[in-house]
Amino acid sequence: MKLTWKQIEPFLKNPDPAARVILIYGPDNGLMKERSQMIGKTIVEDLDDPFNVVTLSAEILSDDPARLQDEAKAMSMMGGARLIKVENAADKLTPLLKEYLEDPSPNNLVLLEAGELTTRSSLRQLTEKAKNAAAIPCYVEDERGVNTLIRETLSNQGYFINSDAAQFLTANIAGDRSRIRNELEKLILYMGDEKNITLEHVEKCVGAIGEVDLEMLIYAVGASQSEKAINAYNKLIAEGVADIAILRSLQNHFRRLHYTRALMSSGQSIDQAVKLLSPPIFFKVESAFKGQVQKWSSPKLELILQKLTELETQTKQTGTPVQTLCSQAILAITMIRH
Repeated sequence: MKLTWKQIEPFLKNPDPAARVILIYGPDNGLMKERSQMIGKTIVEDLDDPFNVVTLSAEILSDDPARLQDEAKAMSMMGGARLIKVENAADKLTPLLKEYLEDPSPNNLVLLEAGELTTRSSLRQLTEKAKNAAAIPCYVEDERGVNTLIRETLSNQGYFINSDAAQFLTANIAGDRSRIRNELEKLILYMGDEKNITLEHVEKCVGAIGEVDLEMLIYAVGASQSEKAINAYNKLIAEGVADIAILRSLQNHFRRLHYTRALMSSGQSIDQAVKLLSPPIFFKVESAFKGQVQKWSSPKLELILQKLTELETQTKQTGTPVQTLCSQAILAITMIRH
């Protein structure tokens, strides 16, 4: 079964019992691991339980295909259901999983963890189409998703963050889900017993985390500042920010510029158009954003978005020198004449 975006969260909390094989895949490794744990804990309380949890890999199953049936059909010595987790799942396992789904265990769950899989992936197609399987994508979250994660995480810990602080934090922490959560944990430790998080708190905490952020990069690219953009990119990579997070942030920025231009073409003033953006532009960069809206024409913005889309496609190919392609694309965009 193929889950829609709205179906994912309810499914994670209460998986459909018809799904005897669940594939969790995508470029956001942190989110993938987090969702894997959530589903795993609906089967067993302790994911380290040596009797009810077994972890396999695609390599193990390739060498010993019968191992999947043996583990998945085995009864628990301690009672209850068992969890069979398969790491680094890939298309080479599709025939094995297809055979298993013809007569799966009614109690035990096979949970597959995989990286990014294209729509042509046979493993993804199998789990999306089978009535007794499910596929859950895990993509690097956009700005709105990060903002929601920030507010929900802090609220669950008893903290309130005001709007300006949330906007600033959204623009200054990026990467996969695990990295974002790590930065939020640092903020919580920094706040201590003070529960009301202000912009001043966030600026001090984020400033201690690192001197560079995604916002610095995207605005340097939008301002055609080649050297500043490349320096920012290199620092982000050194800090462990995923290339896909950087790429999606650039796409999001230029998409918002393009959307604002479209609103202006329909009769809105630049101030009116910017106010319609959601999430709103952080006030400290609003002037710079407006300047870039006026600087770039719609055709040039469409060209940039096309380049970024092509780049994302290239980065998904095996053996691609991703960082070289990304740095070349950044330079190319900063050199486009307006």
